[in-house]
Amino acid sequence: MLLVFCRDPQEPSRPDRAFGAEVAAIERLGLPYVIFDYDALVRGDEPGRIVSQLPERPEPVLAAYRGWMVTPSQFRVLHDALAARNIRLINDPDQYRHAHYLPEDYPVIRGHTPRSVWLTGDLGIERIMEALVPFGDAPVIVKDFVKSRKHEWADACFIPSAADRKAVGRVVGRFLELQGNDLNEGLVFREYVEFNPIGVHARSGMPLTEEDRAFWLDGKPMFWAPYWAEGEYRASRPPIDDFAGVAAAVRSRFFTMDLASGGTAAG
Repeated sequence: MLLVFCRDPQEPSRPDRAFGAEVAAIERLGLPYVIFDYDALVRGDEPGRIVSQLPERPEPVLAAYRGWMVTPSQFRVLHDALAARNIRLINDPDQYRHAHYLPEDYPVIRGHTPRSVWLTGDLGIERIMEALVPFGDAPVIVKDFVKSRKHEWADACFIPSAADRKAVGRVVGRFLELQGNDLNEGLVFREYVEFNPIGVHARSGMPLTEEDRAFWLDGKPMFWAPYWAEGEYRASRPPIDDFAGVAAAVRSRFFTMDLASGGTAAG
């Protein structure tokens, strides 16, 4: 298996230093890796420039990407540019989009994840309040198709009542302001569920719940680890096997699934 990293903008011959721990681990194991120009990908440069440091492989080789988040359209460009060098990413563009955007995989994980609705296009308050009607006055969180602003919990994530027009407008407005051009597709509203609390985040003050992240390959769990680096976790293994049926239905070869005590949310 080949690993694909973003190159470091200050030292272009090396992987991005933000992923130094991963690079050190695979170097200890003697595993191969390559780097590409992430900034060129984001700028929309021609594909040859993005992978200019990569020689063409004589035979096809399977690879996994470990780097900064990319949009599905950027992933497609990267996928095709690598394929031209005989490097085949483990997920194709359709598989990536399916696991990357919550509305894409929601039909698969429905019943195992908090109730969710989403909007694209017109994000005005009238349309938002109409979409929130099924939640009544229950609390919800807002995010886009990929990310939340969880570390701005009270200002741009958590809405105490889906029926409180003023609170909805305030939190959504701040979320959109902070996301700016990084907004992924539209808005997602998710039912707020109280899982097992384990503390509060030391820097942002957001409430922490008992969560684990499981890595799946071809429908089978490979590895799991606590989601948070802080908080009081239990000692037992999370119930990963309980979600094998859900994982098998996800149309992606390699993905992560976040598990919380009493439920799951897949990403």
